Amino acid sequence: MATLTSREDDYSKWYNELVIKADMAENSGVRGCMVIKPYGYAIWEKMQHHLDQMFKDTGHENAYFPLFIPKSYLSKESDHVEGFAKECAVVTHYRLKNAPDGHGVVVDPEAKLEEELIVRPTSETIIWNTYKNWIKSHRDLPILINQWANVVRWEMRTRLFLRTAEFLWQEGHTAHVSKEEAIEEAEKMLKVYTEFVENFMAIPVIQGVKSPAERFAGAEETYCIEAMMQDGKALQAGTSHFLGQNFAKAFDVKYQSKEGKQEYVWATSWGVSTRLIGALIMSHSDNNGLVLPPKIAPIQVVIVPIHKTEDQLNAIADLAYTLKSQLKQMNISLKFDDRTEYKPGWKFNEYELKGVPVRIAIGPKDLENRQVEIARRDTLEKHLHSVDGLAEYIQSLLQDIQQNIFNKAKERRDSLITEVNTYDEFKKVLDEKGGFVSAHWDGSLEVEEKIKAETKATIRCIPLDAKEENGVCIYSGKPSQRRVLFARAY
Repeated sequence: MATLTSREDDYSKWYNELVIKADMAENSGVRGCMVIKPYGYAIWEKMQHHLDQMFKDTGHENAYFPLFIPKSYLSKESDHVEGFAKECAVVTHYRLKNAPDGHGVVVDPEAKLEEELIVRPTSETIIWNTYKNWIKSHRDLPILINQWANVVRWEMRTRLFLRTAEFLWQEGHTAHVSKEEAIEEAEKMLKVYTEFVENFMAIPVIQGVKSPAERFAGAEETYCIEAMMQDGKALQAGTSHFLGQNFAKAFDVKYQSKEGKQEYVWATSWGVSTRLIGALIMSHSDNNGLVLPPKIAPIQVVIVPIHKTEDQLNAIADLAYTLKSQLKQMNISLKFDDRTEYKPGWKFNEYELKGVPVRIAIGPKDLENRQVEIARRDTLEKHLHSVDGLAEYIQSLLQDIQQNIFNKAKERRDSLITEVNTYDEFKKVLDEKGGFVSAHWDGSLEVEEKIKAETKATIRCIPLDAKEENGVCIYSGKPSQRRVLFARAY
C-alpha cells in the first residue's frame, strides 16, 4: 500500500491523500462536488444515528422541505439574502432541446420559469413560509422540527468534506411563544452538539458566541462550538442560532396568545454537516492513516487470520464467529477478513489506514495457546490476550481507546491556547505557533476587520465561560472587559 505524505511535510497534501486512500470520498465529475464513498458514508451514518436519537430525546421530529426556494422568499429577510447571495445556484429554465446543429442540447428559451428558483443554501425561508400555515394559536407552539438534507453553496475553492459546493447536513428549525424559550432552545442544542462532538467524536470544543461580524445572516445571536485541528487552525464544528422574530416578521408568522393578542413567533435554527468528518480526520489521524474513535468507527474490531491451509482458516473462523456473536450482544461491530487474495501484512496496513480501533491477528499457534494478538490503532501497541473473557476485554479496551483519543486531542488543544497582551505578541504566536490566541478586543467591527485583513485571523468565538477581565484592546488600545479567541481557520 502506498504511504502517505507526512503531516509535518505538507499537512494539506496529507489530508487530501488520506481522504482518498482511506476510500472515504473522491472528486466528482461536477466541479466542486464530491462522491462520498461507502466507508466515508458509513461514518456519516453513525453520526446521523447518534445525533438523530439525541434530537428525538430532546423532543424534535424529522420532516422534509423542498430543495427549491422561490427567489422572492430569499429576498424577504435583508440580512439573510445579503449573507447568501454570492453562494446561490439559480434555476432559470425547466427544459432542454436539441441544439440547432444537431449536436448536444441547449436550454429551451421558451421554457423560462415565471419565478427563478434558488437551490437551497439553507432552508429558513421556505420553512418559515410553511410555518405561516401551521401556526395560528399559542397551542400550536412550540414547533420542533429537524431535517436531514443536502444544501448547495457555490464555493469556488473546495476541499473534500471541508468545503464543497454541495454537502450533507441536518438543520433544525424551531418556533416558540417567547424570546426566553427560543434562547433556551438555542442553548440546549449547543449543549447537544457539544456532548456529541466530545463524547462520540472525541473532539474537545470551546462553546461560545460569534461576534456580530461572524454571526449567521439573519440571526440575533449565533452560538458555536469551535475545535482545534492538529495544524493549529480552528474549525467551526456546529452552530445554533437565536433568530429572534426576524423571519416571523418577514413571513408574517403570528400566533394568538392566551390573552387573545396577535404576537410574532420567536425562532431558532441549528445545524452540523459532513464538515465534521473533516474535523474527525484532522483532529486524530496520523501519518499511518485514520484514527477513528470507536463510537464513530464503521468497523470497531477486525480479525485477520494467519493461515496456510483451509483447515487452519476454518478453525480460526470458528473462534472469529463466536467472538462476533458475543460482541454483537454488546453492540460492537466485528469484521472477519477471510479474503485469501490478500496477505495478512497487506490487510494490517489497510485497516491501519482506515483507522479501525482494534485489530486482532489469529494464527494456528495462537489457537493452540488459546490466545490472540491485539493491536490498538490509537497507540499502535500490540499485546497478547487469552481467548477466555476476550469479548469483555475488547469492550473495556474500546472504552479506553475512546477516552485516550479524547485526552490526547484535549491535551494538544490546551497547549494551543495562548494569552497575549500586545499586537506584536499576537502576530508572533499566529505565525510561529498557531492555535487559539486569547486577546482583548474593543468590540468594534472596524478593529475586527483590520485584524482579519492584516493577519487572516478571525474571532472564532467569545467563550461562554469567559471571565470579566479589564484590559485594553491589542489593536486599538481602547478598554476591553473580556478576552476573545482569535485563530486562523478552515
